[in-house]
Amino acid sequence: MSVLLIGTLDTKGTEFAYVRDQLRAAGASVLVADASVLAPPAFTPDISRETVFAAAGITHAQVKATADRGKAVELAAKGVAKLATDLHKQGKLSGVLGLGGSAGTTIATAAMRALPVGVPKLMVSTLASGQVQHYVGTRDVMMMYSVVDIAGLNRISRAVLDNAVGAMAGMVDGEQKQPTPDKPVVAATMFGVTTPCVEAARKVLESAGYEVLVFHATGTGGRTMEGLIRDGLIAGVLDITTTELADELVGGVLSAGPDRLTAAAIAGVPQVVSLGALDMVNFGPRDTVPERYKERLFYQHNPTVTLMRTTPEEMDRLGKDIAERTSASSSPTCVLMPLRGVSAIDAEGKPFWWPDADAALFQSLRNWIAPYVELIELDQHINDPVFAEACARKLLSMMGKG
Repeated sequence: MSVLLIGTLDTKGTEFAYVRDQLRAAGASVLVADASVLAPPAFTPDISRETVFAAAGITHAQVKATADRGKAVELAAKGVAKLATDLHKQGKLSGVLGLGGSAGTTIATAAMRALPVGVPKLMVSTLASGQVQHYVGTRDVMMMYSVVDIAGLNRISRAVLDNAVGAMAGMVDGEQKQPTPDKPVVAATMFGVTTPCVEAARKVLESAGYEVLVFHATGTGGRTMEGLIRDGLIAGVLDITTTELADELVGGVLSAGPDRLTAAAIAGVPQVVSLGALDMVNFGPRDTVPERYKERLFYQHNPTVTLMRTTPEEMDRLGKDIAERTSASSSPTCVLMPLRGVSAIDAEGKPFWWPDADAALFQSLRNWIAPYVELIELDQHINDPVFAEACARKLLSMMGKG
């Protein structure tokens, strides 16, 4: 098995040759893939640019003739992603390492995102100190800031590249043994304000023989969970914390996108859904909240997180949204409503306690949910141990363990 080293050998050949040689000196087998277009590569790669573009369904000559840099990057990314996937399926890939600026990062991380969680993925990038969500996606991609541009070898770049080599060599050192998947996996969603519920439910599920993966409902967490469900890795879903839907509706910073709460329905995976933290929309520091919301009810969670209370009108729309998404399921689905509050700060005497808003959510669910989706109303707060156990026991029964 080999480390796949991806980059543009026409502009960064010296750096790639250095990293290749250092990896080999560390005992790693290396395959170099060239994704360049214009000048000849600085050295002969193991995987030529002709092969890379052929994997994207086009010839290198055609790409070069277009003189469209953006399109070339897009096609190179498509090609290396296909090649990396094929190498992994063939058991020939132990990890992926990339070096580059914006183009190189776009190309190499496309291959990384195409691979399963657990395959070592490291990107040395000039962009790694900024917003990297687009490059990381929902995979375990490690981003290392290059400090200086990847343009020649010097005392700074050598130090960074040596660390990257050491990290990758360490990750792929020896045979990678995956534990025997002897326990079925349940995915759960959690926020700080729903932690007591999820922790209590997790203990019930684990005692029944399940492995529980808990996802922080911060947008990325929800997207990651949905992706793993689509990948067929999840036996059941305990979607306690659907707060990302509120951010998607109102324009908060923690939206998981329009596909949240859809994967289990499509994949036929049993799911228990609740209404955790739908009382709030997330923003950054107070001065980042849009001006149109200045008269709303807020709670300063900490200096960098401002929470905004959802209104009865918004809760009504969220109820309909959840009803429609759960009603599309072909698998056992149950929605549990905690009638005494949906988060730690949505309880009597707490900052977001607003019974009329919660009532609008509950009534909307009653109005819109399909008759074949079980709707259970419990006169408890979401963090009440009784509610948590009810959620866990319901999911166990749906998975045949009740």
